[in-house]
Amino acid sequence: MPGGEGSARSGPRVPRAVARLPHQVREELSRRLRRNRRAFRADDVQVVEPPLLRRAVGASALGNCMEWFDFGVYSYLAATIGKVFFPGASPAAQVISSFATFAAAFVVRPLGGLVFGPLGDRIGRQKVLATTMIMMAAGTFAIGLIPGYATLGIAAPVLLLLARMVQGFSTGGEYGGATTFVAEYSPDRRRGFLSSWLDFGTFAGYALGSAMVTALNLVLTDDQMLSWGWRVPFLVAGPLGVIGLYMRMKLEESPAFQQQLDEHEKALAQESAGSEFKDIIRNHWRALLVCMGLVLLYNVTNYMVTGYLPTYQTETLHRSSGSADLLVLVGMVWIVILITFLGRLSDRVGRRPLYAVGAAAMIVLAVPAFLLIKADGTWPPIAGVLILATLLACFAAPSAATLPALFPTAVRYAAMGIGFNFAVAAFGGTTPLVTAALVELSGDDLMPAYYLMLAGAIGLLTVRFLPESAQVPLKGSQPMVGSREERRELIATSKELYAFARERERERARRG
Repeated sequence: MPGGEGSARSGPRVPRAVARLPHQVREELSRRLRRNRRAFRADDVQVVEPPLLRRAVGASALGNCMEWFDFGVYSYLAATIGKVFFPGASPAAQVISSFATFAAAFVVRPLGGLVFGPLGDRIGRQKVLATTMIMMAAGTFAIGLIPGYATLGIAAPVLLLLARMVQGFSTGGEYGGATTFVAEYSPDRRRGFLSSWLDFGTFAGYALGSAMVTALNLVLTDDQMLSWGWRVPFLVAGPLGVIGLYMRMKLEESPAFQQQLDEHEKALAQESAGSEFKDIIRNHWRALLVCMGLVLLYNVTNYMVTGYLPTYQTETLHRSSGSADLLVLVGMVWIVILITFLGRLSDRVGRRPLYAVGAAAMIVLAVPAFLLIKADGTWPPIAGVLILATLLACFAAPSAATLPALFPTAVRYAAMGIGFNFAVAAFGGTTPLVTAALVELSGDDLMPAYYLMLAGAIGLLTVRFLPESAQVPLKGSQPMVGSREERRELIATSKELYAFARERERERARRG
């Protein structure tokens, strides 16, 4: 390399193992080696055993699967639920009332995050995730048991609202905890791929819920669905919750959390919730804003496709519920197929490019996608939904790996509880309600596309301030590897990197 970094004129030659490291990994490892003043030793690198890793990913993904099974069911049954619990209103008002009850759960999500986040940082991720699983299953199961307005009068929608708020409160601790748990278990090189299974569970759960409603709509008459059929999917949540709870009770605490309790961060982990929130706001406000911007991008798209699109087709485009359900189900299956491949891609090319390309494409393609969805025939609407589903997969795949990496171990769960849940409550869960109201007020059925374009612009701006975290060890955690062979390889690389850095320092000293 004449004249390059490896030439005699410009300094010592870069070792091959060091040159292969992505820039962000090289910078982070160099910083840690300078702080330690030595290369890594065996006890500096955490090995995650494959059986533990599989259980952690599986149990966390199952919780998300159950949460979104309920979400898919509620979204597909929004019109039916409106008729059962708000029978005196007009069809449009019934839908808006149903979505308002849906959005109410998101109002209490930040409260759940404020309660469960600090608990997860102090008593452990596993205990809190078991608690949220119980509450989520109970809230979903209860919806299936609530009598309709014809039986209880005004008490019926009140009970529905209370059940939704229990769900929202538990969910406030669920996603932030699950992403934290999986990220802290995942080897650094594969965090994008392994964390993407969490959102694989999300969309698989939605697809299962929507498939069940679609099947019920095909098998039962409208009167049967209105009478009792809509309750069946909610009642299925009880057995799913028991299975999920059993799996989560078998989990061990994440290695990063165990490490922090054995080291100097123990005092910080045991601070009061108030002190922890002050520390997060004071010292991590930039990361919080980046987190909220990415969550807005992901969840506005998510709830537009999964929460609003089924009702948009039936109430605005006046299509049959069966065809609308099948169309969105196709999109969900496509995301399930695509998401882990995109998660693996984010480990190779980085999280920032995936977000940036998706956000830019959202701005360009939102209107064409909705024009296709509005078009007659079979294939144009399918193409429109697949465009939106692909964009959604671009945001979903890297999120569970990207968001926890913004914060250090000692405050990760609480910071995720704040950033994620406040953004979802303000922008994500309100998307179906706001969009339905905008379409009703303006009469413009392209309002959903304009809303997505705005989200894409905010997301693109946010990506400018997002640090690249692909293959980088989590803040406050040891480097994580998936085998002892990987650990030996990382230790050898750290020796070469440390020697190279020392040689460069000596070269600078000679020149100085």
